Parts: sequence; structure tokens; C-alpha cells
Amino acid sequence: MIKHIWRQTIIYLSISCTLFSCKEDTNANKDHLVFRYNEFANINTLDPAFSRTLQDNSVCNQLFNGLVQLDDKLNILPCIAKNWSISEDGTIYTFNLRNDVYFHKHVLFGKDSTRTVTADDFTFSLNRLRDEKLAPPGSWVLNKVDDFRAINDTIFEITLKQPFPAFIGLLTMKYTSVVPKEIVEHYGNEFRSHPIGTGPFKFKRWEENIKLVLRKNELYFEKDKNDNQLPYLEAVALTFLPDKQSEFLQFAQGNIDYLSGLDASYKDELLTADGKLRDRYSNAVNMVKGPYLNSEYLGFYLDSETPEIQSKLIRKAINYGFDRKKMMIYLRNGIGNPANGGFIPIGLPGYSKSIGFTYQPKKAKQLIQQFKETSGITNPEITLVTSSNYLSFCEFIQRELEKAGLKINVDVMPEATLRSSRSEGKVDMFRSSWVADYMDAENYLSIFYSKNFTPKGSNYFHFKNKTVDSLYNAAFSISNIEKRKKLYTTIDSIAMDNAIMVPLFYDEVVRFTRKNVKDLGINPINLLDLRQVKKIK
Repeated sequence: MIKHIWRQTIIYLSISCTLFSCKEDTNANKDHLVFRYNEFANINTLDPAFSRTLQDNSVCNQLFNGLVQLDDKLNILPCIAKNWSISEDGTIYTFNLRNDVYFHKHVLFGKDSTRTVTADDFTFSLNRLRDEKLAPPGSWVLNKVDDFRAINDTIFEITLKQPFPAFIGLLTMKYTSVVPKEIVEHYGNEFRSHPIGTGPFKFKRWEENIKLVLRKNELYFEKDKNDNQLPYLEAVALTFLPDKQSEFLQFAQGNIDYLSGLDASYKDELLTADGKLRDRYSNAVNMVKGPYLNSEYLGFYLDSETPEIQSKLIRKAINYGFDRKKMMIYLRNGIGNPANGGFIPIGLPGYSKSIGFTYQPKKAKQLIQQFKETSGITNPEITLVTSSNYLSFCEFIQRELEKAGLKINVDVMPEATLRSSRSEGKVDMFRSSWVADYMDAENYLSIFYSKNFTPKGSNYFHFKNKTVDSLYNAAFSISNIEKRKKLYTTIDSIAMDNAIMVPLFYDEVVRFTRKNVKDLGINPINLLDLRQVKKIK
């Protein structure tokens, strides 16, 4: 642990030198305007076209902008597009762009330069997202796009193959950020570590696995409600200490300003059993929490030859057989909401608390007994595969279902191996999670669509239902959100009635900051937004 602390101290000193050139000049009194945090999961890229993880997105959100953006309530707002219109048939989107958005100042061919963003830059950026040779993971965002083009410098048009009401939400993803052609072509694949965007902060330095430094973009186009230019911070400094417990120690000592999420290694040190800050931290730390568009669940591979997996009786018994509320109290200190509804999480249109399963141990026992009698299997047994992070949840369920007469073996795999095995149908029962990619419940229900069978799609269950397929396709032509919401709830209820999964809990975003950090805010996709953050001496 001492080595970890000494290593971090050296990194912090190094970051300060990087930010302010280790000189006693007018910048020295701006050190308190540096926002510091640790990203234990590390980052993979600074190229938005390849930004597929939450940690990558949170950094790219400081560096890049797109046509539209989300606010903290997930409303879609203008960004580089000051407004837009949609044709009556729902297939043509026309965006009117701002003319005061500049790419970050950068050195190219020995010269300092910058320029305004035009519609041609979006044509280049979206074509790049479609480039099969480049093969960016975000290319699926344009699957329903037929064409796009620059009408002139400030008008950009996108044409869809068919109406898709959720499309505008896809454009809020970092994949669709605008990038400058000349910089991308100059750096090629190395653009991942030489990013130039339009965001509130600009790239300064990245030493992979050690530190990342961003500086304030003096040319940023957005202002606050009082017409003050954003951002307020001078810089953002990240470290990449891979151990969550050491990260917590750095936060407790005041060396970093922000901590996201709740890890088992420190949850009881920081919070009481009912999810309140312990007294020794309440004077130095702020905590904020809210709904997170993340459903944690157990899934069944329905093409399995295992009789227990094929049986709806067993699948329903598992859903009835454990107390989700008790699980959240003991294993999450009350952070998160028990998933007594369907797969669609709290906060999205279509969520319903009445279509899921409640804790009914007697019913679970009856269903298991019924399975024994009809199948002739006297000792039903099933194997549940999980990663180490969720072992405690799976062991909790294992103990509870054993009381009802079902033996559950729990196997642990590395997360990457589990993802691969799940996609290839090599595990009968698995733990997984689904975080919203965009703000429409269609994002969740695509997992039930029969044409999305893994490994080509996200239907890990290999669930096939004609009614679900029909309703799913019908949703694309319904623009009225209330009508679409009823349809979404119906699809979710059919999946729950077939018990193809076991919803565990709807996660919550929980953030901890030092008391001198103001206006960080919170949002249901846990995306870090530092535009309006302030630090007080």
C-alpha cells in the first residue's frame, strides 16, 4: 500500500508540472481549478469512433461534440446543430449548424491553427464511422441510415432507410462526434492518442496507464445561463491506479476529487447499511445518487440441452425464490432498486413495476416440486456462470434456491471470457448487465428480437416469439411516445412471462465528491460532464 501511495504522489507532482510547467508564474494560483480523478478501469482510446466503454466515453465527452447532446434528464438538446427538423414520413433529418464552433487549436506542419466546423466535417466523420477497413465498433449506429450529405456549410441532412423514432437519440452517442479530416488523415491510427475535437477541454498529454491531462479550451462555444463562457475549470487530470481500494484511499486523503460507484472493498467503510455516509466522511464528502439506465440480470440460454434450463417451471422458480430487497441491503448497502418489474429499467418509458416477479419462496418450492414430478429428475441442478465482481450476488441466490430444492453451482470466469462464452452459447445460465446505449426502450427490447441471435446480435437467450417480433417491428412506425410505451411494456411482459431472464436490480448512479467540488450533477447514463463544474479553494 505504501508503494501505491508513493507512486501516486509522484504522479500528482508530475501532473502539476505538466499543467503549469513547474514555474512560479501566474498559473500557480490556478492549481485549485484542476479536477482530478482516477479511472481504475483505464481507457482504451481518445478516438470517439472507437469509444465503446463508459470510461472512454467520459473522457471523449470532454474532448468532442456532436450534432445533439443530452442534458441530465436525458432530454435531447441542440449542440453543434442549433436546431433540426424531421420530414413528415420520419425519414429525413435536416440539421442547421452553428457557425461559431472551432476545432481545438493545434500544431500541424509546424503552424498553430484552428478553423470552424462545417457540414462537410460531419460528412467525413460519419463516412469514417462506416469505413469497413477501419471497422470502428460504433458503425452500428448508422445501420438504419441510407444517406447523409452537406447541403452547404451550415446545413447537414441525414436520410433513413425507414422511420426510426429513436434515431435522434443515437446521435447523442460519442461515436457520432465531429472530427477534422486533415488531423485524422495526418495521424491515421495514431489519432487515438492525438485527438482534436471541439469540446470544452483539449488534449495536453497522455502517458498510457499512468496519467492523462486535458486543458481548458479557450474557444469553446457554449456559455452558461449568465452568458459566461464554459468551462470554469482550468484542467482535468486523470490517473490510472488499477486497484479500487487504493483509489478510495486517494479520495479519502483528498488527492482526487471524485469517486464513481460503490465497490465491495470500501462500501462498508464509506456507507452505513442503509446507504448513508458514515459520520467520519460527512463533513468532507458529498454523495449524490439517482437512477442508472442499467439492468443487472441472470440470463438463460434457451437452446441448451439441459432440462432445467428448458423448463419454464425452473426459470420461474428462480425468479420467485430470492428476496431482491434483502439482497440490495446486504450486498449493496441499499444502492440500487430491486428489479421487481421487467427488463426495462426505472426511468425509461415502458418500465412497469407490475410485470415482474416478487419474492414468493413457497411458490418457488412448488414449481421446483412440479418440475421433479413431471420430469422424473429428483435432484435438479443448474450451473450459473459469473465474473468475480458479482460472485456475492450469485452465492446469495444459490443459498436461497437451495432452500427451495434447486442446486445451483456457481462458476467464476474472467469478464472477457464470460462475454465470449455467452455470445457463443457455451454457458447455460449467466450473469450480465445491459446499460442503455441510447435513450429509448427499444435499446433494451432488441435483446428479445429473434433476428438478433448471438453471435451476430445481442439476443443471448436465443428467445424467439412471433408476437414479440411483430410488436418490435411495429414500434419503428410509431412516433407517439405514449403509444410506443404501451407496446414496449407488452414486449417486456411477454419476455417476463416466459422467464427467459432473472432481473436482479436496476442500478443507481452514485457519485462522491470532495466538499469543494460544486455542480458536478448526475445523469442516468453516468456520463461525466465537467463543463459547469466549479472548484472552490
